[in-house]
Amino acid sequence: MLERLKTICTELTEKWDCELLEFNGEADHVHLLLSNNPKVAPSVFVNNLKTVSSRLIRKDFGSELAKEYWKKPVFWSRSYCIITCDGAPLSVIQQYIEQQESSH
Repeated sequence: MLERLKTICTELTEKWDCELLEFNGEADHVHLLLSNNPKVAPSVFVNNLKTVSSRLIRKDFGSELAKEYWKKPVFWSRSYCIITCDGAPLSVIQQYIEQQESSH
């Protein structure tokens, strides 16, 4: 599921003229390192990313998700965190994301 989500995120960032530099996830969240187009509003991009990825993941993994999300039918929470990293070495941020535990 995480690999499919990475593919979806990669395709969406390209459609928005952005670039996915790093991706990793844990059981309850994902980390994305993006190079965003300055013309793209982060909140609009995140909303689209969550909407499209939720629809596609539910389509591809509906039976698996039904076992976990039987109480409330949501894939993403409404919250998100955006941190800018201008001036920080990208290698440090990429290393942090790579080191996050993934739950395959």
